[in-house]
Amino acid sequence: MPETTPPPDFAGLSLSDIAAFAADNRLPPVEKWNPAHCGDSFMRIASDGTWFHEGSPIGRAAMVRLFSTILRREPDGGYVLVTPVEKLSIAVDDAPFVAVEMKVEGEGRERRIAFRLNTGDLVVADAAHPLRIVERDDGPHPYVTVRNGLDALIARPVYYEMVNLALDEGGEDGDRPGLWSEGSFFALDAQ
Repeated sequence: MPETTPPPDFAGLSLSDIAAFAADNRLPPVEKWNPAHCGDSFMRIASDGTWFHEGSPIGRAAMVRLFSTILRREPDGGYVLVTPVEKLSIAVDDAPFVAVEMKVEGEGRERRIAFRLNTGDLVVADAAHPLRIVERDDGPHPYVTVRNGLDALIARPVYYEMVNLALDEGGEDGDRPGLWSEGSFFALDAQ
C-alpha cells in the first residue's frame, strides 16, 4: 500500500497554503487499476465517518487515512478498496468522508472556503469540488465533492457556520442563500 504523509495543521495554514497542499496531495492512481473483484473487505464507513472492520471500529487514524487513499467509487455507485492486484467491496452508509472543519478567507465573490476532512485531507470548494445540499426526510444533508465521485458529508456544526455566513451576507442577489468560493456560487438550498 502507498505511504501517506501526516496531515498538516489546518488551523495554522493560510488558505493559499491549504490550496497548494490539496493540489500537491498525491494519491494512488486507483482509477487506472482494474483487478478482478476479490470479495468483501468486511469494512464499513458509518455516516459519522467512523471506519469499521468486522464490526469493530478501526482506532488507528493512520490506518484509516491509508485505506481512504485506495477508496474508489464504482460506476454502479458502490465503493471498493482497490490496489493493482485486488478489489474488495466496502459498505458506505452515507458519504466516505466527513468535513469536520472549515476555514474561510475573503468575502463575497472573492471568498475561498477550505475544509479539513476526518481523514486529514484538505479540499477547497471550487468548480471541481462543488458544494451541494440534498434534502431528505431528516433534513438537509450538505456535501462537498472530494475527488472522483467521492463526497464528504459536511458535519452539522460546519454546515451551521456556512448557513450563518450566507445569511449574514444575504445570498446572491439577496434572495437565494449561498456562498462563493474560488469564483463559483453554491446555493445552500436543496437541489
